Amino acid sequence: MTVDLADWKGAPLPRRIALEGRYARLEPLEARHARDLYQGAAAPGAPARFRYLPEHPPRDAAEFDAWMAKAVASDDPLFFAVVDRRTWRAEGRQALMRIVPNHGVIEVGNVLWGPAIARTRVATEALYLFARHVFEDLGYRRFEWKCNAFNEPSRRAALRFGFRFEGIFRRHMVVKGESRDTAWFAMTDADWPAIAAGFLAWLEPDNFDEAGKQRNQLKVCGT
Repeated sequence: MTVDLADWKGAPLPRRIALEGRYARLEPLEARHARDLYQGAAAPGAPARFRYLPEHPPRDAAEFDAWMAKAVASDDPLFFAVVDRRTWRAEGRQALMRIVPNHGVIEVGNVLWGPAIARTRVATEALYLFARHVFEDLGYRRFEWKCNAFNEPSRRAALRFGFRFEGIFRRHMVVKGESRDTAWFAMTDADWPAIAAGFLAWLEPDNFDEAGKQRNQLKVCGT
C-alpha cells in the first residue's frame, strides 16, 4: 500500500528525559545508577541473563563501571535505567537505538531487566513507556525489536508486547565470536492505538492481586 508522505518532516532525536509510569520510572542512565545495576547484573543467574547480550557478565565492579561510563556517554544506543517505583532502585536498563529520524524508525534493545523486575508489571510498563514515548511524544512511524533467532524468551516477549514477527535475517551479525541469525519484530504508528489500549487495560491496578500477580494476561486485553 502506498501512503502519501508529502508532508513528512522526519522525527526528532530522543532526548535524555525521565518517563513516568505507575510502577516504573525510566531515567536517563547516569553514574548514580551503577551500584543498583551492578547488583542486579551480578546476581545469581547472570550467565543466562547475558547469554544474548553484546557484553559478558561483569567480573567485578570496576569492569561494570567501565561499561557504565561508555553507556552513559552514548547517544545511540541511548540508555535508560528502569527504576522500580516501589523501592526506587534501578533494577534494569534498556535503550533506544538504531535511531533513524528521517525515516521515523527506532529500536528498543540492550534490554536487561534484573531479577527483581523480570516478568513483572514493572518491566512490562517499562516497555510501554518507551513505545508511548516513541509514537505519541516523538512521532516515530516504526518501533522495532530484534533478537537472536534462538532466543525464544525474547521472541515470546516481543509477541506478547504487540510486535509483529517480520522474518529472519540469516547470518546477520557476529556477536561474541558467534554467527547470529536475527529475528525481526516491529509495530507501527498504525498499530499503536490498539496496542496501547491493551497495555492500559492490563496495567490497571485492579488487574493485579495483593502480591502483584496478574489476573488477566496482556494478550487478552487487546494485544
